[in-house]
Amino acid sequence: MSKATFDPTRYNKSNNEPFNQVLDKHLSRRNFVKSGLGLGAMTAFAGVGLVGCGSDSSPAPTPVDPVPPLPPTQSSAKLNFKSVAGSRLDAVVVPEGYSAQVLAPWGTPLNAKAAPWKADGTNTADDQANSVGMHHDGMHFFPLNEAGDDGLLCINHEYIDEIALHPNGPTVDATTGLRTIVDEVRKEINAHGVSVVRIKLTNNQWEVVYNDKHNRRFTGATVMDIAGPLAYSPLLETRYSPDGSQARGTLNNCGNGYTPWGTYLTCEENWPGYFANRGTLAADQARIGISKKSTRYGWDDLAGHAEERLDEFARFDVTPKGNSAQDDYRNEANGHGYIVEIDPYNPSSRAIKRTALGRFRHEGCTFGKLTEGKPVVFYSGHDSQFEYLYKFVSNAVWDPQDANSANRLQMGDKYMNEGTLYAAKFNENGAGVWLPLTLDSQTTDGKTLGDSFSSLAEIILNTAGAADLVGATPMDRPEWCAVDPFTGSAYLTLTNNSKRTEANPANPRLKNNFGHIIRWDEGGKDTEFTWDIFVFGSPSDGNAETNLSGLTDLNQFASPDGLAFDARGILWVQTDNGAKEVAEETNDQMLAIVPSTLVDSANKQASVTAENQIELKRFFVGPNDCEVTGFAISPDYTSVFANIQHPGNWPYSNNAAEVTPAGTVLRPRAATVVIRKLDGKAVAV
Repeated sequence: MSKATFDPTRYNKSNNEPFNQVLDKHLSRRNFVKSGLGLGAMTAFAGVGLVGCGSDSSPAPTPVDPVPPLPPTQSSAKLNFKSVAGSRLDAVVVPEGYSAQVLAPWGTPLNAKAAPWKADGTNTADDQANSVGMHHDGMHFFPLNEAGDDGLLCINHEYIDEIALHPNGPTVDATTGLRTIVDEVRKEINAHGVSVVRIKLTNNQWEVVYNDKHNRRFTGATVMDIAGPLAYSPLLETRYSPDGSQARGTLNNCGNGYTPWGTYLTCEENWPGYFANRGTLAADQARIGISKKSTRYGWDDLAGHAEERLDEFARFDVTPKGNSAQDDYRNEANGHGYIVEIDPYNPSSRAIKRTALGRFRHEGCTFGKLTEGKPVVFYSGHDSQFEYLYKFVSNAVWDPQDANSANRLQMGDKYMNEGTLYAAKFNENGAGVWLPLTLDSQTTDGKTLGDSFSSLAEIILNTAGAADLVGATPMDRPEWCAVDPFTGSAYLTLTNNSKRTEANPANPRLKNNFGHIIRWDEGGKDTEFTWDIFVFGSPSDGNAETNLSGLTDLNQFASPDGLAFDARGILWVQTDNGAKEVAEETNDQMLAIVPSTLVDSANKQASVTAENQIELKRFFVGPNDCEVTGFAISPDYTSVFANIQHPGNWPYSNNAAEVTPAGTVLRPRAATVVIRKLDGKAVAV
């Protein structure tokens, strides 16, 4: 997620033991030694180890076997490029022998209803509703043919830059400070959401297929269906949807995912800032961070346009004003905070909000390794300081034939509407517990969630509050998750936590501005897992107290954020710099590593240490002021897609690596960058 959108306010008022304290005890118990060996000879965990979006028609368990045998199949990929140096340019940097193309920048017309993008910012709200949105984030590529040179790129648009979006920024009344131009506000709403863009590879260049039937936009105003425990609930009854079956729009779409049956998952992250309750906050509103004062862009109080405000804009003011939910907009925010499923292949389908996966600030949604006859599992982090990691386990068990179903959203109904949502508790002995969020779940005070909530719908509405009560472990901003396609191990970026004030063996520095990546393996029961640390972010400062993974100038990083495996077993790590020690040396970046190449034959570990840190390589550096985020790859591995969000003075041309000339001032445009080898072969290997 963007630095510009991060809300550092801590809404978690529980006394649950924070992750850094758990990790401190865990490492202390294992006689961790602060040394240049990084994690103390394979992360000091050698004795713990690993265990193996309807329409469209308890106590800690006994740890499992601490050193299980490795799976018979591992990735054989070997990175075959030289790490690029850090960069501070208005241009991207790729390895020698690679090209970088700008694709589908903000404002690219998708159909004939939109005028071409105008450098003076005068495109209209209607133009924006039919063009690629602003501030690209998570994405995925869905092929349309076996060759993989024709497909659909689904792109999230997290938030907006009002200065760049309009000719002279937003127009406000000089006396009241209120917004005054209806079309400006509509344009801002339309710049949010998701773009589905058909692209084709022609003469080694990817192109947007203009006016294709698949091209479409989902915006902050698009009607979406509700599925799962909150569908048709009184908690979702609004003026617009009296039966609680629909919600309007999707906002702050940051991380993403996809499903085994071929649909796209977009995640609603910092959506609370778009709403305000100027009365008394409900418990779920206070816990998630809805404001009592103002909305993020002032959409709710458009001066002098009372009639238009009635439906489009006043809905962002969720202050109760009438006698019931259908008299005002009190429940409008209850339709946000979910995983949204989209079928990119069916342009007539409607997006579906899958409420069973929880309501919070979702950052990513990743399914676990599939096993026939076993439930489907999805992981998602709550991106804020001291928040939680969640997993959803479906009631339905996996049938491989469903991967080819033509009724893709019906598969979502099957696997994502009914199941159990869990929050993670990390114990100091290297084991962990998944705590179910159900009415009969025991809370830390000896009661049950049923004593605080009257229904599963109420639990889902205040997912984080329920996780507080059962004793989940507050983490350092849980963001994207990725699952190794060979081993099934799950990885999670913990981006940073500037509120750390005491050093501990896992983070021997004041304030954790650098972050780290944690990993876990599921146990024999849905409630069991074991965990360790894969890598710590840091500057290459030569300080063993800080640089726990022995990073160098060629792979130093801070604030890991985006995370993805490709099918070859390569793990891609993207950053959202939150530490000046690294930011002064390089812009945000994308690194690559193959965890299985790090396996130590004696310890069965695969963590980045001072001995093997060279295996972590910097593949890509973004332009000044940007965040590198979103990852996709073509089925033949010849094209990697990465997004550049909120760049400063870029792009200058279709060549993403061309430096903007000195003295040239551009209206910046977020865009996708396509990275390819000049010889047309598979990237990275």
